[in-house]
Amino acid sequence: MSKSLIECHNVSMMYQNGLAVDDVSFTINQGDFLVIAGENGSGKTTLMKGILGLKSLYSGQIKYPGVTPNKIGYLPQVIEIQKDFPASVFEVVMSGFVNQLNNRFFYPKDFKNKAIKNMKLLEIEHLSNTSFKDLSGGQRQRVLLARALCATETILFLDEPVASLDVNITKSLFELLGELNRHHGITIVMITHDVSDIIKQSTKVLRMNTQIDFYGSSEDYRSQFGGLD
Repeated sequence: MSKSLIECHNVSMMYQNGLAVDDVSFTINQGDFLVIAGENGSGKTTLMKGILGLKSLYSGQIKYPGVTPNKIGYLPQVIEIQKDFPASVFEVVMSGFVNQLNNRFFYPKDFKNKAIKNMKLLEIEHLSNTSFKDLSGGQRQRVLLARALCATETILFLDEPVASLDVNITKSLFELLGELNRHHGITIVMITHDVSDIIKQSTKVLRMNTQIDFYGSSEDYRSQFGGLD
């Protein structure tokens, strides 16, 4: 039986004085590739931010039996400020260790080695000294993914990671996420609008509409909805 990493128990959350997440319960297990789907305003991002401790709960409880909260990797939606970030690729990737520095002022050697390993894994090592703002959209996402991997060896959260990327780059990134999940032991939790693009890589689907519309295996979701939102 798979190890339970994160458990949501009757979680409710508010957004702009309204109920955005209503009595949601589910478990994220080790090895899952969980897709969180739903329309705009369905509570997807609010729920993810609650799990990450970035937004407070209105009621309910979130437990972390299998992972330390500060060692969860997170790739948020790309914003314009990130695109113009004045730092090298290596500096951006290394910033993924910030929550693990504790009282240290310098990154230890093992952190640097892990950053290089993740850059090799994502095939961006040759961009190490390149300015982040000079990268293409697909390159930026790979850099931010390497940064998120520096924060975790267990679980990675992604909020619509392919927004504004073209079809070929989207396909490549989804295949990379599938590789990380199946062959590198990383549990993936990803928000998307279009389940059909990622259904082949995923193992579970959680469809939100403030409450849970569907929660189960990708196979059951495909049977019920044809793999479409």
